[in-house]
Amino acid sequence: QCSVVFLPSRRLATKVAVAGGAVYVAYDSGLLGGGEEGAVALSKATAAIPPAVNEWAKYFGFEFPAAPKVEFSPVDAWNSGVKKSIHALSVAPTVLCDYTSQGLQYLKDLTK
Repeated sequence: QCSVVFLPSRRLATKVAVAGGAVYVAYDSGLLGGGEEGAVALSKATAAIPPAVNEWAKYFGFEFPAAPKVEFSPVDAWNSGVKKSIHALSVAPTVLCDYTSQGLQYLKDLTK
């Protein structure tokens, strides 16, 4: 029965080890750094992944369709999404105040 007790802790230890390894690899490759380091890591991954996938496909006898060409920079799209999210969070108190005052005015107009 002792092995049954240690089974959840082994699962937890395995999950923590895998997560820690993933964080280490991401940090070591520069994904957790600044924008320029992330762009360099993305270009390295873009250069390394297709040949590796083709090699495994040949090994297993699969044939994949050609990957579509991306006409925009994912880095720029990510940065614009982050900027829009931060902007929305920064104006949220003002917008909330405006909506609250409009709601109160609506309720006052209903009670007249």
